[in-house]
Amino acid sequence: MIERRLLRPVLDRLGQFPAVALLGPRQAGKTTLAEHIAANDLTGRQSVYLDLEAPPDREKLADPGLYLSANEDKLVILDEIQRMPELFQTLRGLIDRGRRRGRRAGRFLLLGSASMELLRQSGESLAGRIAYVELDPLDILETGADKSEKLWIAGGFPDSFLAGNDDASAVWRENFIRTYLERDIPQFGQRIPAETLRRFWTMLAHAQGGLFNAAQFARGLAVEGKAVARYLDLMVDLLLVRRLPPFHANVRKRLVKSPKVYIRDSGIVHALLGLGDREAVLGHPVAGGSWEGFVVENLLNVSPDRTAASFYRTAAGAEIDLILDLPGGKRWAIEIKRGLAPRLDRGFHHAHQDIEPERAFIVHSGRDRYPVANGVDALGLHEMACELHDLTR
Repeated sequence: MIERRLLRPVLDRLGQFPAVALLGPRQAGKTTLAEHIAANDLTGRQSVYLDLEAPPDREKLADPGLYLSANEDKLVILDEIQRMPELFQTLRGLIDRGRRRGRRAGRFLLLGSASMELLRQSGESLAGRIAYVELDPLDILETGADKSEKLWIAGGFPDSFLAGNDDASAVWRENFIRTYLERDIPQFGQRIPAETLRRFWTMLAHAQGGLFNAAQFARGLAVEGKAVARYLDLMVDLLLVRRLPPFHANVRKRLVKSPKVYIRDSGIVHALLGLGDREAVLGHPVAGGSWEGFVVENLLNVSPDRTAASFYRTAAGAEIDLILDLPGGKRWAIEIKRGLAPRLDRGFHHAHQDIEPERAFIVHSGRDRYPVANGVDALGLHEMACELHDLTR
């Protein structure tokens, strides 16, 4: 088992809140992490695990109040909680009664594969009683700097990253995509033809890191623009796609208003485009966008809570790939370049003057660190991730 960075934060939240929701896409490792907590009694109490996709476990909750009350001294782990959103009303009553008897924390660990249902239901009934932790696929701090290229090519889903060879990894990712399209998405009541959604997902892969142009996607899919917006919202809610907003500030310049879109896992990008190994990826035009999305996702995974992320681009061409507004009012600017000898262009310098970040970096695919301009350091992804992660301590 690769040790997950979020183990400690999950335990800390369980020590503070009655319920903790661990959100993330399917197969990111939520169940493995929860089972590790349960098997090792890391909360100091026994645990009971229920998979809400398994009929026998769902049957146990025919009378949820009775079953959960009988296990009120245990940590109850409810996997795929979005399958039974009606449970939230019961959980609210149990939590409030437990609080009056002194049981204020560590009662429920809820695992969810999508944010939309879980956030809506908990917003109605568990406000003030629940903490959220998002578990993404593996990142570079968990796999190590020496595995960065493998992580980029295969992606961070554990079964893909740990597969024995490129072919096994590619087969796993292709089946992951098919399962999402044919089984998982219909469970959320989304009546979208699987082939249409796959074409949309593939179009996103081709446009990795580009500005989202709804009209262009609508023409390619022969659907209305509203439908394209709905498809994108769905993929964002399923935690499969990131919508990075443009930076907004009064800089008296014409700023780009469209968001950038990234498929959050680089391995899924490569699978959608049929790129099975390193050579295939490096020979494809998506390589630069794929690397950029890989870096963005890894850095956001390790950034402190309440970090606001955006990108900066003006109509005149001034651009910075990632702006991080960190807690405490700090602003970092990060440019992303694939290669070992990156250079900054005029657009970066103009953007740097516009937003005046406290610190600025250029992240490249090597490991060396060196200054490239006044106040701008070039460094590898692992070191950049460490810099951000150190801010959380």
